[in-house]
Amino acid sequence: MGWWRSLKALLAPRESEPANLNGVENILNYHFQDQSLLRLALSHRSAVNASDTLTGSNERLEFLGDSVLGMIIAHQLYLDNPRMSEGDLTKTKSMLVNETTLATIGKTTGLNRYIFLSSDEERSGGRERSSIIADAVEGIIGAVYLDGGFEAARQVILRLIYANRHKITSDVAPHNYKGDLLEFVQARSGVPPRYEVVAENGPDHDKVFEVVVYVNGEPAGEGSGPSKKEAEQNAAREALRALGYSRS
Repeated sequence: MGWWRSLKALLAPRESEPANLNGVENILNYHFQDQSLLRLALSHRSAVNASDTLTGSNERLEFLGDSVLGMIIAHQLYLDNPRMSEGDLTKTKSMLVNETTLATIGKTTGLNRYIFLSSDEERSGGRERSSIIADAVEGIIGAVYLDGGFEAARQVILRLIYANRHKITSDVAPHNYKGDLLEFVQARSGVPPRYEVVAENGPDHDKVFEVVVYVNGEPAGEGSGPSKKEAEQNAAREALRALGYSRS
């Protein structure tokens, strides 16, 4: 029956073998002490059944990486935005850790080229599938955390994701809260709101502006952002909330 086993092996779907995993370490700027963790992080479940060498899928590491990513992003946003409301922190965090963002990071850095897939999954377009790429990115974060600890994972996350936060958040079309506030206030008093920059924090390439909006001469809302325009929008949103505005 040896011939049958040989034929079965030839006909079975095979794993798609990525290039040397040192390329992933170069992208991450992190060297694994235990590279088997990285290999596991990149192993999609489709490849496990088709491989004689892969020992498990990345699903457990994905679970861990999701939690590590969320905590580190939340912590950094909290530190960098002392005037940002809980609602805005939550919204910004969601934009930075969602599937679309992680898949985009995986594609633009080339991490998706290293994912282990079955040949069938490869042929069906799995290497470009957002869910598969995002899961692998979370798996990698979980692997870095286990291999090097919290600070190693933090540095990878800050470099790959958080450093791109302004571009990620600006790609989402913003609502015009300043327009809403102007219309709301002028309908009642006829006096337009006034915006004032009260602080500028950080280096020129990563500055955060803090703005207060005044309604009838009184401070009505505060907001922060990487530009005066965004900070003013956030201040207007807080003012609308404080004034009890409701869009019809």
